[in-house]
Amino acid sequence: MKKKFGLLLAIIVALFMTVVPLGTQHAQAADNSLEKIQKKGVLVMGTSPDYPPYEFQATVNGKSTVVGMDVQIGKKVAKDLGVKLKIKSMSFDSLLVALQTGKIDMIISGMNPTPARRKNVAFTHVYYQGGYDIVINKTDKAKYKNKDSFKGGTLGAQTGTTQYNAIKKQTTNTKSKGMTSQSDLILALQSHKLDGVAMEKPSAEAYVSNNKQLAAIPSNFNMSSDATSSAIAFRKGSTSLVNKVNKTVDQIKKENLVKKDYLPAAGKYLKTNTVNTSMGHYWKAFATGIEYTLIITVCSVFFGFIIGILLALARMAKGNVFKTALRWLATAYVEFIRGTPMMVQVMFVYFGLGLFVNLPALTSGIIAISLNSGAYVAEYIRGGINSVNIGQTEAARSLGMSNGETMRYVVLPQALKNIWPSLGNEFITLIKDSSIVSIIGVTELIYQSNIVRSDTYRGVAPIVVIMVLYFIMTFTASRILNYFERRMQHD
Repeated sequence: MKKKFGLLLAIIVALFMTVVPLGTQHAQAADNSLEKIQKKGVLVMGTSPDYPPYEFQATVNGKSTVVGMDVQIGKKVAKDLGVKLKIKSMSFDSLLVALQTGKIDMIISGMNPTPARRKNVAFTHVYYQGGYDIVINKTDKAKYKNKDSFKGGTLGAQTGTTQYNAIKKQTTNTKSKGMTSQSDLILALQSHKLDGVAMEKPSAEAYVSNNKQLAAIPSNFNMSSDATSSAIAFRKGSTSLVNKVNKTVDQIKKENLVKKDYLPAAGKYLKTNTVNTSMGHYWKAFATGIEYTLIITVCSVFFGFIIGILLALARMAKGNVFKTALRWLATAYVEFIRGTPMMVQVMFVYFGLGLFVNLPALTSGIIAISLNSGAYVAEYIRGGINSVNIGQTEAARSLGMSNGETMRYVVLPQALKNIWPSLGNEFITLIKDSSIVSIIGVTELIYQSNIVRSDTYRGVAPIVVIMVLYFIMTFTASRILNYFERRMQHD
């Protein structure tokens, strides 16, 4: 029996050893990642441009542009592949999701090729080996020496980074605070919400050299070489593409292009950013933010109103099985949308639906906010319809009007008059809620303010500007809505 079992096991192992190479060869043969990019003619690079000198925003020829050593590397990679480079900006902790869902083709954002990340994406050879510092307020330089000096204090780092994980694992009696943006962390540091910010040495040096109120100290984190190095990330299985890009990375390292050319070029942009840091100098960025904020708001209100009417009518449907099912579906939709955060809905539409349909960030933002608004508008409309006296409906029907005509010409106009203040409030709320789409890289007002903060290293001034701009927009909208409300009441 043992001999038979041993023979059977040997046969299974032999078959397995035969099939695996064939499967591997088939997978390699099926890998067309390089051919696909070259055929498309465009290489989409995802990055989080708040990490100087790796990637950051600078004003070039009057236009805000993503620059830095990682951008230079991206251009070199695209040139060697014979394609154009397209840069897509988003928060750092959204990059891996964007890569896996096909929103971007590669990540170059000072990303460390840690073992955990290697399970989900494919990395090239390392293009830069660095280390970590902790940025502190200069007035605290005598108080803090390294990570062990922050007992009882709070250390911050960019969410999803290796230094953020290091704070949690390698410090004792120290609180960790994660934020999506480096500029937010520096602002929190200067407003004494944080005692220190851990970041890579080149970034720390960039912030300190451009802000006399800051200083950098050694972190003394115990990190592996993977955790202190940077590599380019591609989707898992992109073997041919990774192998091709590795040749470019090897050339960059051989010719020492990072230290020789890319870092000095980034330094020039950093100096240019601090020549004129007045908010008036960045009026175009704020104007663009206002434009996109209003586009998102107006479109979302329009589509949200249409969705709201359909949902309200569906929720009030009575009669046969079909109408009952429609009512239950509408009720489930409204309750689900109202019971989940809008930020999650935005990310689901952009990344989740992105697995099937490659929607632009602006379109995804409008769809998500419209769907969200529709659920709330449905309840406003349903309440407005219920507020119309039943006698109005009975009178209309007695005159021979159909159900549809009664609803269109009698009930809905009166309902709209009753719910106008609520609809106006929804419009004003959407002006402010549109800021959520900045997480997927839509260049609305919050996104543009982050650009200005990254450009100027000024944390408070851009926030004050956008507060004033939001107030102007909401106040103006409120006055216009009140005017029409008075007209309706007069009629």
